[in-house]
Amino acid sequence: MIVAATQFAPVAGDIAANVAAMAALVRAAGAEGARVVVFAELSVTGYEPSLIRDAPELVLTEDDPRLEPVREACRAVSAAAVVNGPVAGPGSRPGITTLVIGPDGGLLTRYDKRHLYGVEAEAFEPGAVDGRFTLDGVRFALATCYDNRFPELAERAAADNCAVYLASSVLGADNDSFTEVYPVRARDFRLHVVLGNVLGLSENGVGGGMAGAWGPDGGRLADAGPDEPGFVLAEVG
Repeated sequence: MIVAATQFAPVAGDIAANVAAMAALVRAAGAEGARVVVFAELSVTGYEPSLIRDAPELVLTEDDPRLEPVREACRAVSAAAVVNGPVAGPGSRPGITTLVIGPDGGLLTRYDKRHLYGVEAEAFEPGAVDGRFTLDGVRFALATCYDNRFPELAERAAADNCAVYLASSVLGADNDSFTEVYPVRARDFRLHVVLGNVLGLSENGVGGGMAGAWGPDGGRLADAGPDEPGFVLAEVG
C-alpha cells in the first residue's frame, strides 16, 4: 500500500482555505497511487489553540459540511484522508481530533489526542481510547504529536497487529522527534511510521516540514524536505 505524508502552511482560522488545500493534496497524491493521505495536527484550522479556545465557530462536527471538499476528493481518487482539527465531543470542549475519511467519503474512525501539551489543556478535552482503522487488510494506528512521546501507544499498536503508525504533528525543524522519537518507535516496535507535518507560522512557531516515513528498521523511507508544500509517497504495510 502507498501512503502520502503531507505538509503545507495552514491559514490561521481559515477552514475553507485549509480544506481546499487538503482536498487538492488528496487529489494529487491519489492520482499518484496513494491510498491513505496523512495531514498534520490541527491542519483544518492551523495550530492555534488559543484562537480555537475563543472562537467556537472553529469547532467542527464529525459530519461537518465544511469538510465536504475533502470527502469529494477522497471519492474522486479512492483514497482515505487522515484529517485533524478541533471536533466536538461529549465534553464541554472539543478534542484535537483525527477524522479518517474513507475512500467512499464516509467516516472510518475518530481518534482524540490522548496527551495534551501546554496550552492545549485550556482549549481541548483529552481522549481516552486508542485510534485504529483497517483498509485493504492493513491495520493502522493513530497518534497526534505529543502522543508520540509516550512509547506505550506504539507498543499497544504493535500488540494490536497494526503495521502502520500514523503521526499527525506540528514540529519545528529543531525538534528532536525526527531523530529520537519517530525512528525509535518504528525500530522498537517494527512499525512503519508516517508523519504529516506543517510549514509556516503558527502558535507553536515555525513548522519544519520534513513530513515523510520511516521503515520498521528505523530508516527514513521518504522526506518531503523543510521548505516546499506538497507530499511524499511511501510503501507501507
